[in-house]
Order: sequence, then C-alpha cells, then structure tokens
Amino acid sequence: MASSASITPSYFASSSLPPRPISSHFPFNLNSSTFFFPLKNGSFKLRNAPPLSPKVLSARAPKAAVVTKDTWEKSVLNTDSPVLVEFYASWCGPCRMVHRIIDEIAGEYAGRLSCFILNTDDDFPIAEDYEIKAVPVVLLFKNGEKRESVVGTMPKDFYIAAIERVLKS
Repeated sequence: MASSASITPSYFASSSLPPRPISSHFPFNLNSSTFFFPLKNGSFKLRNAPPLSPKVLSARAPKAAVVTKDTWEKSVLNTDSPVLVEFYASWCGPCRMVHRIIDEIAGEYAGRLSCFILNTDDDFPIAEDYEIKAVPVVLLFKNGEKRESVVGTMPKDFYIAAIERVLKS
C-alpha cells in the first residue's frame, strides 16, 4: 500500500521565503492612478484613471417612508387616507424585491395612498400585534382598520389589485 503524505501547517511555516505583499502580484501599483491594459497584440496600453473613492451611490431615493412604533398610530391608524405598510427585515433578500415594487407604487399612487415600510426586527411588537410570522408581508389599512394583506413576494399586479379593492371600498 502506498502511504499518503499529509501537509501540515508546519510545512508552510518552515518555508524560507517571506510572504509577499498582495500588491506584488499585480503588474501595476495599486496606489497609483496609472494602469496598464493588455492589447490583442500582446503589448500594454498606459491609461491614467481617476482616483477611486469608496462612496456608496444610490440609484434612487426610496419613496416609501419608514414607520416605527413611535409613529405607527399617527401615520397608519389615525389617518383617513388608505395606507400600505410593508413589514420587512434588513437581512431578507425577497424583501428588497418588494421594496422596489412598493417604491414604484408609492410614486404611482402619490396623493391617493400613503406607503410605509416597517422593520420587524426593530419594531417587533407591531409585527406581533398583526401576527406577522414571516416577511415580506404587505398590509393595507383604511380608516385605521386592516383591509387586505399580501404575504410573500408577489408580482406588482397582486399589490395593485389589493390596493384597488381597498380604494373602491
């Protein structure tokens, strides 16, 4: 039988070569704004690039406002206009898809419907009052009373149909 050799961390530690810095693996200086781009003929073209800044850019501003336990009664229960509330969690991927739909709806129904989002992790008592067991959930209120609910990630048409039913009632 052939014996198998195992590689242990001590094997790597006994190497006589010091570890190279990560920047030595690139054909350009990471701190410089000059970069070399390979061409088809095997040569490189030199380009000056603007310095990179670690900014986070937002493609759009959200149209649905944030509601919390402190503003819940005033914004949702004590208003005459219909209200849509999305219950979400920051770690929830499907909630992000629903956010985009709710933002579109907030723009389209501006003046006829108020749209809010509520983070269930931050305001758990509100979610518990409405028996929210999973997210995303969209609830529609009229005159402070829950009228419709859409559970899960659905196409925009589902939300629109629920909104229209609430607006007509």
